[in-house]
Amino acid sequence: MSIAMTQPLYQSSTFGWISIVRLGLVQAAIGAIVVMTTSTLNRIMVVELALPASLPGLLVAIHYFVQVIRPRMGFESDIGAKRTPWIIGGIGLLALGGFGAAIATTLMGVNLIFGIAAAIVAFFLIGIGVSMSGTSLLALLAKGVSDDRRAAAATTVWLMMIFGFALTSGIAGKFLDPYSPEKVILISGIISSIACVLTVLALYKLEGHELENKPISSEKKTPFRKALADILADSDTRKFTIFIFLSMFAFSAQDLILEPFAGIVFKYSLGETTSLSGIQHSGVLTGMLLVAICGSSRLRPYFGSLRSWMIYGCLASAMAMFGLVLAGIVEGAWPLKLNVFVLGLANGAFSIAAIASMMRLAVVGGSGKEGVRIGLWGGAQAIAFGLGGLLGAGASDLARSIFTNPAFAYSSVFFIEAILFIASAYMASQVESKTSSPSGAR
Repeated sequence: MSIAMTQPLYQSSTFGWISIVRLGLVQAAIGAIVVMTTSTLNRIMVVELALPASLPGLLVAIHYFVQVIRPRMGFESDIGAKRTPWIIGGIGLLALGGFGAAIATTLMGVNLIFGIAAAIVAFFLIGIGVSMSGTSLLALLAKGVSDDRRAAAATTVWLMMIFGFALTSGIAGKFLDPYSPEKVILISGIISSIACVLTVLALYKLEGHELENKPISSEKKTPFRKALADILADSDTRKFTIFIFLSMFAFSAQDLILEPFAGIVFKYSLGETTSLSGIQHSGVLTGMLLVAICGSSRLRPYFGSLRSWMIYGCLASAMAMFGLVLAGIVEGAWPLKLNVFVLGLANGAFSIAAIASMMRLAVVGGSGKEGVRIGLWGGAQAIAFGLGGLLGAGASDLARSIFTNPAFAYSSVFFIEAILFIASAYMASQVESKTSSPSGAR
């Protein structure tokens, strides 16, 4: 009998859809600050300040690598009475880092060394703030949402984060033209302030007494290292961590090379490559919504478990990557837009299934360590994203130095990513059915 059938699954139906949307607003606030630093400030450094593109790339990588502290942040929120202070505190640090990054970027135009030093500090704060707020928020969501709503809740929260990306980019873009350093600082400060206020209002009286962690005497408190070691002792936790790392590494490695591939090999213009990125994102959203609908308790028996969506989503992603390999070989005679949409569809399906499974696994066996588990997987995801972006672009540069034909160079990188997705599917298949919804857990 599997572990999932013998261990009780802690779950609560405390959060209804209004509460889930309120948590989604917090996630949107996080997205609003992050997109300003990783997108808008990135463009200003490269275009307006004419700095090397590797500089914002390294700064973004810093904020990912700092998130290795996520398990510790989750542990601290586990042993506290409530997670709300950790979410608000994390948003505060994130807002401070985002505002500091805007000041640092404008400072680069005056004194490059001081500006870079200030930016490094700011991106450290951004990484810490995301770790505190994001880990505690997902742990609270996992604890407060019933099992049959997890896929839909995860989709709702992530769609609201994407909405935060889009809304902030659109509004900030209108007010930033024409560019001036003063505008950048002012708009960043306004966005950070609104995000903080929105977070406080959204979380007001949301975490009730029934979701509070039970107080533990100092003598009985488990040290962080032992708590982490106990969690890693579970084979499913280790396998799921490896799955998260491999799948998100493959997912992120394509981000920085897909548009250059379309421009160099298929001769797409700047507008056409931007449109191609939009096609991929629409596929991701479609995949997320598909899992949210099919992952409901009523339809799950007909469309498969979350574990199945992870496995087949990764395999479909691998097939789409193999399609890009062929696209590089045959070049113009390939339906690139359809291929990219299918890739986004498969990516969205497996990623939202992974997030919902993460929430489910975090509460298996009872409450008390949700934050550490969520932090472990969130840290693995962040490191994968940081490495994926850097190594994906680096691998494409290396391949182009080896192959005279740039199409073959990109195809070789896509081939490696396809293999990583197959390895991810294998690791997902090795995780026991705790990621499914066993009858004994309802």
